[in-house]
Amino acid sequence: MTTDLPERFPIDADKLDRLAEIAVKVGLRLEPGQDLFLTAPIAALPLARKIAEAAYKAGAGLVTPIFSDEAMTLARFRYGSDASFDRAPGWLYEGVGKAFAANAARLAIVGEDPMLLAEADPAKTSRANRANAIAYKPALEKIAGFDINWTIVAFPTLSWARRVFPGEPDDVAVGKLADAIFSASRVDGDDAVSAWRAHNLALAQKTQWLNARRFHALHYSGPGTDLTIGLADGHAWHGGAAAAKNGVTFNPNIPTEEVFTTPHALRAEGRVASTKPLSHQGTLIEGIEVRFEAGRIVEARATRGADVLRTTLDTDEGARRLGEVALVPHSSPISSSGLMFYNTLFDENAASHVAIGQCYSTCFVGGDRLGPDEIAARGGNASLIHIDWMIGSGSIDIDGLDAGGARTPVMRGGEWAV
Repeated sequence: MTTDLPERFPIDADKLDRLAEIAVKVGLRLEPGQDLFLTAPIAALPLARKIAEAAYKAGAGLVTPIFSDEAMTLARFRYGSDASFDRAPGWLYEGVGKAFAANAARLAIVGEDPMLLAEADPAKTSRANRANAIAYKPALEKIAGFDINWTIVAFPTLSWARRVFPGEPDDVAVGKLADAIFSASRVDGDDAVSAWRAHNLALAQKTQWLNARRFHALHYSGPGTDLTIGLADGHAWHGGAAAAKNGVTFNPNIPTEEVFTTPHALRAEGRVASTKPLSHQGTLIEGIEVRFEAGRIVEARATRGADVLRTTLDTDEGARRLGEVALVPHSSPISSSGLMFYNTLFDENAASHVAIGQCYSTCFVGGDRLGPDEIAARGGNASLIHIDWMIGSGSIDIDGLDAGGARTPVMRGGEWAV
């Protein structure tokens, strides 16, 4: 497996430099002296190196990288003992949790083959993910609770490019994926920092409008969809830049097109159909249709990957309830690209979506002061998982409902009505 993609493939070195700069200056807004914990697939080493360089130039204390390798991952599923799939490196996550408690920032580079485990035993995949989620939960709570500044960026690995552009020569596939990543991440221009400043302002205007309306619920209507999602008591909309409890304002996702909040775990009613496939656990889940009663998914179907969907929904009690609702215009740059990235970081920004599982505690007024019991009392969901899937399109209308049921148009034909 090669790690010299910028030399072998047409990846614009200047734009890769800008992406590293954006990751540090906009995504993390790394503070002088702050440590950085970085994870990446080994194939993304060129970007990891540039990010480390940008971080140290910004005054980072210590950059600590952890790399994954697709061949090693496959070796586990091919040759690992059955008992090994109920294990996770808790010792490592304990150290990561201590680093977050000491205010280390977190950066993840994604780029793994999204279908890497497509041929693996789904039961083993589910068990491994569950064990990992349990072990990682204490550290993940620091991220989900926005205790620290963190961000995610992407690198165009060869294995991922082959999935997005099947049939293309390797150099063409990588070049096309690189261009798509750079465009979606807004590093095409010379002043990417200013481009992100303007984009964050536009997203902030949408969140301010939604927060001023204080909707009780959202109603979705369209093909296969008639769904009312109640919003958590005292919910707050967020989008773009966010404030962490450590005082740093950062961008959790590069790219991002969404504004999002916390739904009430007990107040979803009706049916909804997915509008795009969901790539999860190495499986492409297509044609998802679910029905909610009192906030819980009581019926679930999929035209492909149904077994993986059902296994995921049975992870724990909270896995059948919503933890996030997000609004994205159908005309977003990622949607307009017409690409299926098979990666949630990108695909969730192509359409309005929901997430089953864990909620974000920050999506409450005064959320930084709320404990788990108070979050639950306001309707926030708890789970070991948080999985986004797309329910928006150019055929979906969304209305905001006040406590008395009066409607305000929020989206029409997948576009903002405000």
